[in-house]
Amino acid sequence: MRSHSLAFAILMGLALPSHAHGTDAHVGKTQAVTKEQKPWGIAGDRKRVKRTVEIRMLDTMRFEPDTIDIRQGETLRLVVRNTGGVLHELVIGTKQELDEHAALMAKFPNMEHDEPYMSHVAPGKTGELVWDFNRAGNFSFACLIPGHYEAGMIGKINVRPARSAAVSDSFATVAFAPEGNLTNGEVRKIDKSTKKVTIRHDEIKNLGMPAMTMVFEVKDAAALDQLKPGDKVRFEAEQSGTAIVVTHIEVVH
Repeated sequence: MRSHSLAFAILMGLALPSHAHGTDAHVGKTQAVTKEQKPWGIAGDRKRVKRTVEIRMLDTMRFEPDTIDIRQGETLRLVVRNTGGVLHELVIGTKQELDEHAALMAKFPNMEHDEPYMSHVAPGKTGELVWDFNRAGNFSFACLIPGHYEAGMIGKINVRPARSAAVSDSFATVAFAPEGNLTNGEVRKIDKSTKKVTIRHDEIKNLGMPAMTMVFEVKDAAALDQLKPGDKVRFEAEQSGTAIVVTHIEVVH
């Protein structure tokens, strides 16, 4: 859920960020989660959790354990404990997705993102995420904070095929047709105190940014007065130093 700003503080930074993902170091803090099918699964339902796995984050740039074996269709509650003295995170994905996420973090160190398959955890704190591994395959989890990924802070997730494939492919998604220089998206959260808005968006072509859920600064705080969570919007965003700023946003009626 905080900035992969100093840290996918989106996807990798140089100073300790205030990240934004899922439960982010607050076990028991729940939020509405959009279920979007990914190659490595989909956001899970807590009522379907049959197993809890605890993963420790170490300042030696390692996870313990660093391998998890799962049966396809199993919904896991991952409890992530940061036992070190610096910020760490856990992001699930394919090797390619994690490589791209890390590269984007290096390019935009002050970006913030908010996805249910990642958790940012401050030193001495605990985070968690619930994930339905409804796709078989070999995936990874990693800390994408600058330097941590390169140092080998990566784990493996092996999802064995289910004996009977009766997995639903239904998921919620946002799909809009691009228009002009505007990017389509859906408002998730609004924070007027920090002049920030969380948007689940399509590809932002002028920034070379893939579709994801991001936390943006807004150039004009008054623009937030017209928005509410759930609004479908079109917006323009530009890089300003190491931050990504929404310079124009409009609600799609």
